[in-house]
Amino acid sequence: MFSRSAARAAQPLKKHVRRYATEAGGAGGNSTLLFVAGAAGLAGAGAWYFSRSPAAVAEVKKVVVAEPKKAFIGGEQGWLSLKVSEVETINHNTKRVRFELPESDQVSGLPVTSAILTKFKAEGAEKATLRPYTPTSDEDEQGFVDLVVKKYPDGPMSSHIHTLVPGQTLDIKGPLPKYEWSANKHEHVALVAGGSGITPMYQLLRGIFKNPDDKTKVTLIFGNVTEEDIILKNKFDELENTYPQRFRAFYVLDKPPANWAGNSGFITKDLLKTVLPEPKSDNIKVFVCGPPGLMNAISGNKVSPKDQGELTGALKELGYAPEQVFKF
Repeated sequence: MFSRSAARAAQPLKKHVRRYATEAGGAGGNSTLLFVAGAAGLAGAGAWYFSRSPAAVAEVKKVVVAEPKKAFIGGEQGWLSLKVSEVETINHNTKRVRFELPESDQVSGLPVTSAILTKFKAEGAEKATLRPYTPTSDEDEQGFVDLVVKKYPDGPMSSHIHTLVPGQTLDIKGPLPKYEWSANKHEHVALVAGGSGITPMYQLLRGIFKNPDDKTKVTLIFGNVTEEDIILKNKFDELENTYPQRFRAFYVLDKPPANWAGNSGFITKDLLKTVLPEPKSDNIKVFVCGPPGLMNAISGNKVSPKDQGELTGALKELGYAPEQVFKF
């Protein structure tokens, strides 16, 4: 029924099948039957495919290549009232709040280096409070989006988010594009962050290292008050251990513990000169994000979301050009 020459021709396929088998199989007729069944199945599938109308075939292709539905599509899309599903206390002033997307199979749809906008109106207030945040959850995660929020005493939105409990909602919309990123856009990027300014840096890091085609080198300098304030450190440790030739992290504490082995005080020009890629290096970019004091000292504050403002501070003194620096 099945010639010896055909059986010999099927041998490579037999080895391929056994490589993925969950049970050990003999070298007898079972593999031959599997080959015959597979060939028959392929033939049947081919016959079905080519006998369909062009419209039916196009519909099959559409199903195969369909992208996940995006929750945030920008443009004329209105505010989404998203329900809180989880609240995790990270430290004395920081919480991770998880919001359910409208549909369980949706993804956020946010491009790398973009944010979302939050809104709430306090009782008796004339205007609503609006604040941008960068999610810390992966853009491809289905069904939810996470915000890691540090509470500031004079921050109306951060204080409000810290009061939220599961079941309550917050109005959110997006995306808010920040910097147009593509794989290998720069050979080496430096991330200078303070406090909650780490979230857009983490988003960029995640986008770089989850893309196998992106070979960008990254240096992170992260300043905080105490060791407890270093949020997402376990994520940075994991990246540093996984990509030791491409990622380095340096931490600076204003109030370090007695056994602290990192840098103390503030992020200084001398530290930046030591760890950043030199301004004369080819194709580099320095990203900066943090409270106003840090921005003033490192790069100068931006004027508005569309106006980066003048480059000042330590980066200018070290010889970096305005086009080499981006202020989140």
